[in-house]
Amino acid sequence: MRLATIRTRGTTAAVRIDADQRVAVEIGYQDVGALLTRPDWRERASRAEGPHHDLTGLDYAPVVPRPPKIFCVGLNYRSHIVEMGREIPAFPTLFAKFAPVLIGAHDDIVLPAVSEAMDWEGELAVVVGARARKVTPDEAADRIAGYSVLNDVTARDWQYRTKEWLQGKIFEATTPFGPHLVTPDEADVTTRTLTTEVDGEPVQQAAIGDLVFDPAALVAYLSTIITLEPGDVIATGTPGGVGHARTPARYLTDSTALTTRIEGIGECRNTCVQEKVR
Repeated sequence: MRLATIRTRGTTAAVRIDADQRVAVEIGYQDVGALLTRPDWRERASRAEGPHHDLTGLDYAPVVPRPPKIFCVGLNYRSHIVEMGREIPAFPTLFAKFAPVLIGAHDDIVLPAVSEAMDWEGELAVVVGARARKVTPDEAADRIAGYSVLNDVTARDWQYRTKEWLQGKIFEATTPFGPHLVTPDEADVTTRTLTTEVDGEPVQQAAIGDLVFDPAALVAYLSTIITLEPGDVIATGTPGGVGHARTPARYLTDSTALTTRIEGIGECRNTCVQEKVR
């Protein structure tokens, strides 16, 4: 099953994507995050028969517009760890994002005027579908609602101002997230490939299986620290090929087209727009 949050009639609506009929069917909730708070969300989504929308031209909001928590994992692909000159970590490297950073799968990425080093980081996103506290990896798999596509666009010059990364990761309207949430029964993500393109040129390509800590391991680890709730999001990290690691370094600029794709999951297509100096 595929779910999405679309903008319609001046608000948003959670929809089920029926690709064979080329329609999105409203489920009766404002967004996917609200739907996931219901223990029977799968049944509600599968039997919904609300208003129908043609798939062509859907205006996608972030698939979960207001996640209770957004966790991000740094240095989690072996290829990226090598290109950054680091050692394979024993534990996940964690930082956070906040809801205002999120944009829809086709929205413009706002390049902040104060940064000259905005970089791409294509990622698999995990969406939590049930409460999880101190679960094992086997138990964690049942707490995953599904997967989506995210790009952790990063201000490198701000990220490395200090030893803490947060300030480079939370510029507003910089993080595409969507278009769909794909339930685990539809896609074995460990066999899928992630690709990032800049103006049509592939700059990142890696098997999801290259992750050091897979989705279930991350849910289990995080649930040891804090209770995970339906709608929480985990960005699982980016593979090698980021612009900052190139010689010379390469960054996003005004009008750059950024595409982030995971086969079988979906694709974000975004244009970068330079913020005007006030």
